[in-house]
Amino acid sequence: MRDRISIHGLQAHAFHGVYVSERERGQLFRVDAVLELDTVPAAAGDDLAKTVNYAELAKRLDAVLTGEPVDLLETLAQRLADVCLADPLVDAVEITVHKPYADLGVVFDDVTVAIRRERA
Repeated sequence: MRDRISIHGLQAHAFHGVYVSERERGQLFRVDAVLELDTVPAAAGDDLAKTVNYAELAKRLDAVLTGEPVDLLETLAQRLADVCLADPLVDAVEITVHKPYADLGVVFDDVTVAIRRERA
């Protein structure tokens, strides 16, 4: 089992969705990212350069979340995973995208799409 660094509940107003109203008004989205990596080298030397700087990662994830709109949460999740895997220290990532205000026509708590990707 690898070590994990997690960011939970990153949120932003964004314009993803298939409906015109979603693209015009936007809504709140939340993202959870769980990265798998080896943190032993960073811990051994107390060296930020040998681990993932989660403050910088959060900014990159926010840029994707608030960036170019997509129709599907699956597409958004993949783009977020790609950002995480661009860091050579990250072996795998699990991304969960939450869309708590989706228009389903019924009462619900949350809609999520979760993906897990590993370095090839």
